[in-house]
Amino acid sequence: MKYYIGIDGGGTKTKCILTDENLNTLFENTGDASNFLVIGSEKVSETILDHILKCCSAQKINSDLVAGIVLGTTGAGRKSDAEILVSQIKKDAEEKNIALNKIAIESDARIALEGAFSGNAGSILIAGTGSIMFGKDEQGNIHRIGGYGRYIGDEGSGYRIGRKGLNAAARAFDGRSKLTRIADLLSQEFSISTPEELITEVYRNNFNISSVAPLVFDAAESGDVTAQRILEDEAEELLLHIAAMKSKLKVSLLKVSLIGSILTKPNYFSYLFNEMVVRKYNDVKIMEAEHSPEFGAVLMAKQL
Repeated sequence: MKYYIGIDGGGTKTKCILTDENLNTLFENTGDASNFLVIGSEKVSETILDHILKCCSAQKINSDLVAGIVLGTTGAGRKSDAEILVSQIKKDAEEKNIALNKIAIESDARIALEGAFSGNAGSILIAGTGSIMFGKDEQGNIHRIGGYGRYIGDEGSGYRIGRKGLNAAARAFDGRSKLTRIADLLSQEFSISTPEELITEVYRNNFNISSVAPLVFDAAESGDVTAQRILEDEAEELLLHIAAMKSKLKVSLLKVSLIGSILTKPNYFSYLFNEMVVRKYNDVKIMEAEHSPEFGAVLMAKQL
């Protein structure tokens, strides 16, 4: 009997599952964060090996019976960074006499895509602090749209919406535009009510710009035209992601699974976006993910 381990290494927690060769889940575990770009390769290696040992202990097997292990985590889209983490895990495993067969590091988006459609063709649109879209065509080729970061990209993300909200408040403070409910909410939520306070928070106090996105949602909900215009523009940007992915995948029906709080939690923006997709496309289907990212990592582990 062969076994496989899939791991979803997030910034706040790590999810891990062990399956048999028929992909039946035998054990699940949740542990500490494993974003190696934040906490370093050594700490993440320790966390991952702990998960592997817990899986093996639960099933009462030796680690050499695990035929494949895939960890999906932020930053692993850069091959050089992923190789550093793999080397660290292998080194630590050897020192601790933990037998490992094949192990690979993938991006968190990649395992989410694999899990969402059980390894088949489809696409995922991610919009949280940042934004990016991944798709897999019928030939198994992977395509990417967006993901250029906050300076030149991240359309439709919490950061982009928050930044536009702050800009709207700044313009209102100066009298360069009409008053906006966003400025009122900014004062209520963060005690920012003057240009000086806004500048200080953003440029000196490392203000979390994405935290303003919910204020823009609330302002739009209350009928604020400025906020509604911001969200309409950002939703249009995400529709451009979808249009580009449709062109790349060349499918009659584009299946899209949504990931990230901006699009998955009930709010003005998520409702608006879904309505705009329905209005504009009759060949795009928004659907729930079939499986979790960690299960997607298992599917990839079986292919190693």
